Amino acid sequence: MAMAPGGSTSAPVRTAQSIRRAWLRLQRGFLRTDGFALLVLVAVVVVMGLATSKVPNWVPPASVVLVVLLGGFMLSVRSLIFLLIVVAGELVWLIGHDGIRNVRQGNILIIAVTAVVVVVLARSRARLGVQGLRGESMLVDLRDRLRTQGEMPELPSGWSADIVIRPAGGASFSGDFLVASKKDETLLEIMLVDVSGKGVAAGTRALLLSGAFGGLLGASPPEEFLGAANAYLLRQGWDDGFATAVHVTIDLCTGSYLLGSAGHPPAAQFAAGSGTWRLLDATGTALGIDPDATFDLVQGSLQHGDALLMYTDGLVERPGRDINVGIDRLLGEAERMVPKGFRRGARRLLEALRAQENDDRALVLLWRA
Repeated sequence: MAMAPGGSTSAPVRTAQSIRRAWLRLQRGFLRTDGFALLVLVAVVVVMGLATSKVPNWVPPASVVLVVLLGGFMLSVRSLIFLLIVVAGELVWLIGHDGIRNVRQGNILIIAVTAVVVVVLARSRARLGVQGLRGESMLVDLRDRLRTQGEMPELPSGWSADIVIRPAGGASFSGDFLVASKKDETLLEIMLVDVSGKGVAAGTRALLLSGAFGGLLGASPPEEFLGAANAYLLRQGWDDGFATAVHVTIDLCTGSYLLGSAGHPPAAQFAAGSGTWRLLDATGTALGIDPDATFDLVQGSLQHGDALLMYTDGLVERPGRDINVGIDRLLGEAERMVPKGFRRGARRLLEALRAQENDDRALVLLWRA
């Protein structure tokens, strides 16, 4: 290192060190957030302004709206405001430019309305603690986690399952979800839950409850599971946060099961010996309503050729119609399905019922060959 007389660092070296420190600070702060995107968008605005001044027919002033929209998706509120100031400066410059005749009131109005909309959306994301494209990636991650938690564990030979969960209106999130767990390779636990609300509105509560109920599976005795789930939901203190559920524990060696319900439509069992479906009379109060709720349990057994059907009310309930009518129709379709076998049975039932799409729908079909 070059040293000045007396042992001090020379001026050029100090200058180079200062520039290097400034650049590192810039990397740690500005460029690690959305600074690089802001630099690119500002450069695009400048280039577009120059192009508009030269060829307004090819690059009209209103084309800057595209940059404003990109900024709304990519930038934080502070960076977005800076970008809008640059856009406003460009418009002022264009208006004052002698050769420009296309900056009309309509162009300014379009840009102004777009700017207000993107700022409102950016502020909403900032309140949620997500900015730019991270909000969308977070939602995708939450959706994938909910789907992963609802996957059925690998079943032993002789057992099969088909699961269908359809959110309301084709949304990505559903208030209906499934949690399943297999303990010691012989004990399978399944819980089908319908959270109050539907679609995206119920998605966050469904994600929270799926994680909590998934942790309870195997940790609580089967006869105490719904009580523990009810206590957990009550502790959340939600104003309108109840849920209905059906929970079953099945011994995969013997086929014996223990099933409980919490305000949920009754599950149904197909008995291969008689060739008929029958409803399982398990009753109980919906979760999250009564701290003293009790849950009746039903014991049974799935023999070879038998099947168990669980579903949510979105599949059988219609406004102004008794839910029992919908259940009878479901069982009628299930009977017609038997000669063809149960493979892809849940999907075939959903298609046959043509259930309304403004409610979440879920169906689980488990059978023993």
